[in-house]
Amino acid sequence: MIKVINIHEAKTHLSRIIDEVAAGREVVIAKSGKPMARLSPITESVKKKRLGLLKGRISVPDDFNVPLPDEVLATFEGRQP
Repeated sequence: MIKVINIHEAKTHLSRIIDEVAAGREVVIAKSGKPMARLSPITESVKKKRLGLLKGRISVPDDFNVPLPDEVLATFEGRQP
């Protein structure tokens, strides 16, 4: 169940409200009876990594780790080839 409180109560009891939210409860802050904001706990979701999503769609050439030619290296290093 969501707890609804007014702004004055939220300002007065902020620490207690934060403790309630951290414990898993949602709190709605209202102004003149109109809901204005919702406080909800932050949950850390850890997404499981799926390996191999691009298997068969890309390929790495055999010469991938071959050193670059001197003129290309010179360009990267900002010197004249």
